Amino acid sequence: MTFRETISAVLHYEPYDKLPVVSFGYWNETLDKWAAEGHITKEEAAEYARTGDNGPGDRAVMDRLGFDFNWNSCFGSSVDLFPHFETKVLETYPDGSQKLRDGNGLIILDKPGVTSIPAEIGTSLTDRKVWEEEYLPKLQFSLDRINFQALESLKDTKDRTLPVGLHCGSLMGTMRNLLGVEQLSYLMVDDLDLYVEIIDTMAGLCYDCAKAILETGAKFDYAHFWEDICFKNGPLVIPSMFDEYVGPHYKKITDLLKQYGIDIVSVDCDGMIDSLIPIWLENGVNTMFPIEVGTWNASIAPWREKYGRELRGVGGMNKTVFAKDYKAVDEEIERLRPLIELGGYIPCPDHRIAPDAKFENVQYYCDKMQNLR
Repeated sequence: MTFRETISAVLHYEPYDKLPVVSFGYWNETLDKWAAEGHITKEEAAEYARTGDNGPGDRAVMDRLGFDFNWNSCFGSSVDLFPHFETKVLETYPDGSQKLRDGNGLIILDKPGVTSIPAEIGTSLTDRKVWEEEYLPKLQFSLDRINFQALESLKDTKDRTLPVGLHCGSLMGTMRNLLGVEQLSYLMVDDLDLYVEIIDTMAGLCYDCAKAILETGAKFDYAHFWEDICFKNGPLVIPSMFDEYVGPHYKKITDLLKQYGIDIVSVDCDGMIDSLIPIWLENGVNTMFPIEVGTWNASIAPWREKYGRELRGVGGMNKTVFAKDYKAVDEEIERLRPLIELGGYIPCPDHRIAPDAKFENVQYYCDKMQNLR
């Protein structure tokens, strides 16, 4: 069986030969460290930094480690600001930190040497006038948002062995990128009409882009959304409002996907997603990714018990064991075995592999998973 066939079989509860070993990339700092240690070349690390998931650098590193493919092997379009704002330095502080207006119009504090998400200070999207004059014109559908030339290679699946997903964008996560968490929270109370209009605009753009891509005849094995609208204690949005204002847009897009034979639809949302899962399931999103075991012991098992076989999952492999030893890796694989036996589930290191990971531990994990029966 090809990996395309295997992925489909696993997520449809059908027989398969061997579970694929799935990746979701690395921090750039991880590959820089591994290159310095001689495990990969500096050129491979630089190529991954340049081309990202499923590019030549990623493929080279996966081959060295033993991963079969990256779940983020998706074709997408520009479904956010087009073009983005020009990044602008607003103020520089004595320690080298800078107050910036980023490409989304978000005001952030950028600290030298810090690789985590920059601290939000504010947003340029302060009222309806700014929305209509500066943001709305950048969120209109046009064919320029889609690389039609790249789609040509996706029309013929005869020789394709790896699965390819259609990235359908973000119905609310990108909105959070424009407003920041604080202003996103205030807006739903201060100006509900504008809040809903922004959702409708961005979701409509996602639908139009997905429709234009599918109409070309390109073939996809699954579809994928990105949200990141939860944190460690739950969602950053009110679930009832997410259900009322965002749910119907998911349904419209997943209905479109079904017309083109795509019935596996995943969503990448960090944080504790439990209260949003039923909304996604009711509206056609059936595969949760990642499953954040390393943060608060999330698992597909209680979700499967609650929602049944309609819920699938990719993720849930505790990547923190990569910083330890072979024994820790073995114990993690044994923890995964009963979850794999549930069906409809593919283990994958949650998020990107961090710089504390030892190359030999990741390689050992891949080798053990390759031989898992």
